[in-house]
Amino acid sequence: MRPKSIQFITYPKVSLLDLAGPLDVFMAANRFSRPDHQPYAISILALNQTTEICSNFSVNTETLQAETSSPHTLVIPGGPGIHDFCKDPKFATHFINHTEKAKRLISVCTGIFALAFAGKLDGRKATTHWSAYDELERLFPSIIVKRGPIFVNDEYIWTSAGVTSGIDLALSIVEEDLGHAVALEVARHLVMFLKRSGDQNQFSPSLILQSKSSQFSDLHAWINENLGTDLKVPVLANFMNMSERTFIRKYSESMGKTPSKMVELLRLDAARDMLTNSNSPLKTIAQHCGLGSESTLIRRFVKNFGITPKEHRARFKSTQ
Repeated sequence: MRPKSIQFITYPKVSLLDLAGPLDVFMAANRFSRPDHQPYAISILALNQTTEICSNFSVNTETLQAETSSPHTLVIPGGPGIHDFCKDPKFATHFINHTEKAKRLISVCTGIFALAFAGKLDGRKATTHWSAYDELERLFPSIIVKRGPIFVNDEYIWTSAGVTSGIDLALSIVEEDLGHAVALEVARHLVMFLKRSGDQNQFSPSLILQSKSSQFSDLHAWINENLGTDLKVPVLANFMNMSERTFIRKYSESMGKTPSKMVELLRLDAARDMLTNSNSPLKTIAQHCGLGSESTLIRRFVKNFGITPKEHRARFKSTQ
């Protein structure tokens, strides 16, 4: 079987991790295959032969031409220079035509804008880095922007949230092409868990809470250490040295949710972590996280995440 051609597009001010992460996954897949039967033929292309990634750092690339061989998979990393790349005259004359030749299109992070400007995402589901959601929806209202997933696959087009999620996407591609065993070997080599499914969220409730307010950061840390205890409003208000009424008002204004809802989210987030990283039965997880019974855990888990705890464990539990 002939190797699949994997072509990476680069440009000035591309994000190095968006480029290097997926690139290393495919290179590792080659290393773990027979020397005489490597699955991927990898190349790096650009609109110009030498591409300055950042000050005093350039890479030599193949220049994208009209006669450049057709790729099986075309990968467009993100980066601060993506909009300038899309404005380059050769974007319309060379890049867009080249996307027509590909059997599989991949964007990493803000590389999605190249596919969007090329007209590849109209009416399709796609995702990008959380900081670019609003801009993508504003410029391309026909795209069904999925907020949250680390990557999305819509037929032959794959889009990812960027940074390390580009590695997760590439691992899924390797698994699809070469099977689970090869993808697992690559993940082990990269010291990664295999594998985060695409619908894994870009950020956890704990991370969201940390970014919203420093006033309650000590409270959130204390709650995470005491999930199995009584965390009703009087206890939380006492920790903050506030009256219950003042605490509820200030917390809700600052965090955009009630204290009780926040406690539930942190407990469910901890339950997800235990489902992924332990073999503990549901009853034990429910008690440890302060969710009471197994039936309560299942009911609240389904309500918040749309799947059962067992389904979540089946999707995300590490195979290492």
